[in-house]
Amino acid sequence: MSVVKINVLTVPAEMKETLEARFAGRAGLVEGADGFEGFELLRPVDGQDRYLVYTRWRSEEDFEAWTKSQAFAQGHAKAAADAERAGTGHGHGHGHGHGGPASSAAEVWSFEVIQQASPK
Repeated sequence: MSVVKINVLTVPAEMKETLEARFAGRAGLVEGADGFEGFELLRPVDGQDRYLVYTRWRSEEDFEAWTKSQAFAQGHAKAAADAERAGTGHGHGHGHGHGGPASSAAEVWSFEVIQQASPK
C-alpha cells in the first residue's frame, strides 16, 4: 500500500502568505515523479500556526527517489537562491516579499496506508 509523508511546518502569522506563495510557485515540480500519488498543502483554520504538507507515494522507495531527483533539487535550489538575493539565508520555495525560511520549525511524519475508503 501507499506511504504518506506529512511535513509539519510551524509558520508565524506574518509568513503565512509567503509560504503559500512559495508553494504555488513550485507547482508542477512533483507531479511527474514516479510513484507520486498526491499533494495537499493544508492551512490551519483553528488558530494554530502549523501547516501540513501532505504527500502520498506508491512506496518509500519512490519517495526517497523523489528526494534525490533533479526536480526536488530544483525547487530547493530556487528557494536558496531567492533567499540569498533577499540577503536572509536559505528559504523554502519561491520568495515573495520575504526572504529566508517561511517556517520557524519543521518535522516530517511518515505513515503507511493500511485502510482507505473512496466515495462510491
